[in-house]
Amino acid sequence: MHTNIPVNSNDYLMLQEAERVVDQVMELAVSLDGVISGEHGIGLTKIQYLSDEYLDRFAEYKQQVDPQDRFNPGKLRKDSGLENAYTPSLRLLQQEALILEASELGDLNDDIRHCLRCGKCKPVCNTHIPRANLSYSPRNKILATGLIIEAFLYEEQTRRGISIRHFDEMNDIADHCTVCHKCLAPCPVDIDFGDVSVRMRNILTAQGKKRVNLATRASMLFLFIKDPLAIKLVRKGLVQWGYGLQRLGYKLLRPMLRKGASKIPQITTGKPKLGSQIVHLIDKPMPSKIPSRPMRAILALEDDKTVPIIRNPSVNTDNSDAVFYFPGCGSERLFSQIGLATMAMLYEAGAQTVLPPGYLCCGYPQTAGGDDTRGHKITTENRVLFHRIANTLNYLDIKTVIVSCGTCMDQLLQYEFEKIFPGCRLLDIHEYLMEKGMSMDTASGTHYLYHDPCHTPMKTYAPIKVASSLMGQEVKLSDRCCGEAGTLAVSRPDISTQLRFRKQEELEKGIASFTGQATAKNNDVKLLTSCPACQQGLARYADDTGLDTEYIVVELAANRLGQDWQESFVSKVSQGGIERVLL
Repeated sequence: MHTNIPVNSNDYLMLQEAERVVDQVMELAVSLDGVISGEHGIGLTKIQYLSDEYLDRFAEYKQQVDPQDRFNPGKLRKDSGLENAYTPSLRLLQQEALILEASELGDLNDDIRHCLRCGKCKPVCNTHIPRANLSYSPRNKILATGLIIEAFLYEEQTRRGISIRHFDEMNDIADHCTVCHKCLAPCPVDIDFGDVSVRMRNILTAQGKKRVNLATRASMLFLFIKDPLAIKLVRKGLVQWGYGLQRLGYKLLRPMLRKGASKIPQITTGKPKLGSQIVHLIDKPMPSKIPSRPMRAILALEDDKTVPIIRNPSVNTDNSDAVFYFPGCGSERLFSQIGLATMAMLYEAGAQTVLPPGYLCCGYPQTAGGDDTRGHKITTENRVLFHRIANTLNYLDIKTVIVSCGTCMDQLLQYEFEKIFPGCRLLDIHEYLMEKGMSMDTASGTHYLYHDPCHTPMKTYAPIKVASSLMGQEVKLSDRCCGEAGTLAVSRPDISTQLRFRKQEELEKGIASFTGQATAKNNDVKLLTSCPACQQGLARYADDTGLDTEYIVVELAANRLGQDWQESFVSKVSQGGIERVLL
């Protein structure tokens, strides 16, 4: 019999009653010719019920096989009962917590307390790659989170003061998550450890203990600022010069790095060392094919006081589709060809495309990074702005909101767009183009792999079906995280190295499924994606795999509109194809 009696650990009388019940159960077990035992051996609760005869025989055997008392030291002895055991009480925390607000730890505990420890989350988790020394599955992290909560409780309830070590451990757990939410589907009790990780990051930020390095701060600054001049300056320093220095470091140190390329990555537990982080940061080169200017600068649409409407005057009518396109940071600030290709294909499909004014961020990077206050502020400001746009353009019947980024999709799902543009739907550009019957005009002679982002933007149709339909041929899925994971690659490059270890295996397997070889040659195999961060992350495998990475919509635009599609599109819309409405 394995007794497990739920109690309120702040209720003294209830605890006493529970102890009496345990006495009765043990007495009954022995009276039925049973023995005091359990699936994990004799624990703290049961040791007091074992006779001296059994204990003496065990102690003699233990001395023979373990004279240095390495296994379960201090336990399995007559004096190893419950007297020195500590049982944390969340109820007492709610009454007594002085440094941490009770709701923070209480909510964190509520998030994880139903875990069955079944391990069904492990196969799908990006941070569970045992052969790469990465074992941070949600189940393991839930166990660790529970221990940290107990440590906080113990120190709160014994007035010892909060140890900085506990915050370090919480940072470690929160860092080892790509917030992909893939663990939710297989979990029988619906625990989403992506949400748990974000809650921990918010707790750390609120306590001033969130670990953030200089590279992460610079990346977040680039996503947050709105002033066109500031964006150009940060882009010049961070992307053009910064990426260039990283590639130079990779080139100079490549012989040394290649020597260890086949080695299994080291474990990433605890605070990373600066030297190793630099090595991991330059392990794979940053992409070199970065457009020289942001999308809005190319189209001269940086004014935050006007709403641009892009349409084809010779095709559009009052009955033409009107769509609202939210480009997001990656599609307009970094990889401007993604935003341009999206608008070019909407233009080709005969849609009127409404853009928000100026540079905007959806708020997801801040929210996922643990700065919920700033993320909520950005979300609220954007929603107010979009309501103003809807009122200004009430003559347009906008029924579709288009995105070209998965994280933007996840954040914009919280915007309640159906209240902004009544009856509208939120759709990825590739899903929209598939609905319009778009596909490759001519066969390219290239095989395609598709990397579905952790935050897939395709919520209405199966992503691999969309990719295959647009390419006009079979497209094979390449599974696993690319290792970029938003800002993870700069905040914890050591973790990214472990993720890439697994992803590279998938890429080589995918190439071999087409050509029989582990590397691509002369664009015989190409890699597609639908996330700007993944576009950057996947491009970093090119030296090892020979794979060129391209956005689906960019590949489609090049095929249907010609290789000079960007210049052609910009020229066309610049000659009467853009209406600017004062907001």
